[in-house]
Amino acid sequence: MKNKLQLLALACAAIPLLGGCAFAGPSQTETEETVSETAADVQDGTASYVEKVSPSVEDYRLRDNKSIYEDDDESSVVTMYLTVREGNSAENTDHTWTEINTYSKYWYEDRGIPQYAVEGILQVGDENGPLPDEVGYDETVPNAIIKIRGQTSTQRTQKNYKIELKDGKGEWRNQRTINLNKHVGEGLRFRNKLAYDLMKEVPQMMAARTQFVHLYVKDETEGGSGVFEDYGLYTQVEQINGRYLKAHGLDNNGHLYKNEFFEFHRYEDAIKLITDPTYDLDAFETYLEVKGDTDHSKLIEMLEDVNDYSIPIEETVEKWFDTENLFYWMGFQILMGNEDTNARNYFIYSPLNVDKFYIISWDNDSSLTAFEDELVGNGGFAGSWEAGISNYWGSTLFQRMYKIREYRDGLTQAIETLRSEYLTEEKVSSLIEIYRNVVKPYVYSMPDIMHARLTEDQYDLIADNLAGEIEDNYQAYLESLEEPMPFYIGVPSLENGKLRIVWDPSYDFDNESITYQIEIASDYMFQNILYAQQNIRVPDIETDPLPEGQYFIRIYATNESGKTQSAFDYYVVDSTKIYGTKCFYVLADGTIAEDLYVEGE
Repeated sequence: MKNKLQLLALACAAIPLLGGCAFAGPSQTETEETVSETAADVQDGTASYVEKVSPSVEDYRLRDNKSIYEDDDESSVVTMYLTVREGNSAENTDHTWTEINTYSKYWYEDRGIPQYAVEGILQVGDENGPLPDEVGYDETVPNAIIKIRGQTSTQRTQKNYKIELKDGKGEWRNQRTINLNKHVGEGLRFRNKLAYDLMKEVPQMMAARTQFVHLYVKDETEGGSGVFEDYGLYTQVEQINGRYLKAHGLDNNGHLYKNEFFEFHRYEDAIKLITDPTYDLDAFETYLEVKGDTDHSKLIEMLEDVNDYSIPIEETVEKWFDTENLFYWMGFQILMGNEDTNARNYFIYSPLNVDKFYIISWDNDSSLTAFEDELVGNGGFAGSWEAGISNYWGSTLFQRMYKIREYRDGLTQAIETLRSEYLTEEKVSSLIEIYRNVVKPYVYSMPDIMHARLTEDQYDLIADNLAGEIEDNYQAYLESLEEPMPFYIGVPSLENGKLRIVWDPSYDFDNESITYQIEIASDYMFQNILYAQQNIRVPDIETDPLPEGQYFIRIYATNESGKTQSAFDYYVVDSTKIYGTKCFYVLADGTIAEDLYVEGE
């Protein structure tokens, strides 16, 4: 007969995990005491049962299935061959490859029509051709449907592609959706993969499988060449969907939303139950694209609590979120300088029977771009509200959370752990060297060289300095804790013959008093200043009305320590943001119109 200690070990080993998530168990001291007492009971013959530990939903912790990455080879390149053909009207695939590559997502949205697609044969192999036992090897009829993918990237000459393998036509690495990304907007073309590969090592984060891909395309649609043309290097990124959830040990029947532009506001006019007669999926998906269960009642209840200021935020966070998940996701993005995560580029996931929501990272190609942006003249975001905790201040959830010191301390602790254990300069530099050796030869060969953002010398200079940006971002985070938080400028109005400008009050973590400086100019460089005032204590001023024309407002907040912060508003000139600046027009009839800049247009 096995002794009680052996039985206890077997029982603990047999405890299942729920949906790939780990559970918090007893402490090591408690376990040792229990084992000691149990063993003594067995020897005395006073006990005849096996000690068990039963996990509860409250102990749920999001954990990735790390074994899924065991066969990853970060230096490998897979070759894919794609033969595209015109399909049929029922699947909207009766289009040419030229049409597919001509129009951006905005073109379709403006016309209110579904995105064009083509059929194709996807084959996987090496530089000598398709290989046996790989998807599509002996296919003679289309096994896939292909569209361009992305949003702002669809305006570029080199496109990203989404290849959907048809039902019954096999899988590639257990995936049917194959995303091929060019990452033309970042000169190194490996930042997204770098971020995901770093996430793989962080226990508290969910990553995704990635793979460098060399793509060849044979265009057999009208006007096509009919021969395989070299399309250069892409990065394949695993699609986050039900299949992803299942592969990563999560609940593939759960709730999954892709953030399109979402700041945890209530959005009552769009986010509704599917049973609501006024439910409009298109309106809903302007904020969150539905990728999982369509019962939105849990999402709506969470948003109502987040936006109910009568409920202490600590209660709401405890009920609906896992702070470990929030701290490590945000801490990672802050250290990586991935500023494009404040209102988009992540998924929100909730297991079907667990009333908590978790964040899963998506689209990390804006990571560690500050030096490159400065080098090529795009300004970068150093010194703006997009660096540090202030980048997330527009979110109702995060703004309410981080007014609480304990939550700020939790975020800081996660950042310190990430910085010292998982994002060290040595680890990041070693991955960068692997990627540079693989990617750079493709970037400076046809066809990618025709669209290279950097010279070869610039490429090496940026790669050599890339890992050092993490320390810069860490210091920027610490600095952001000492600065006032950003705020929005209201649309100017005419009241009682005066031009009135109001703005939201700023916030200071140390409760220091805040004053404001405002300037109004006829140019965005503020060389022709028409009005200026300093040491304003109330966020509201009046001045004489302005004649017809275009004008710019710039407002800064300064705390007692002399730390300064700009407004959230910015004006865009040649893809460069002029921070803290709001543009408006005085029309001929004296009315005032706001200049609404839409990112990507």
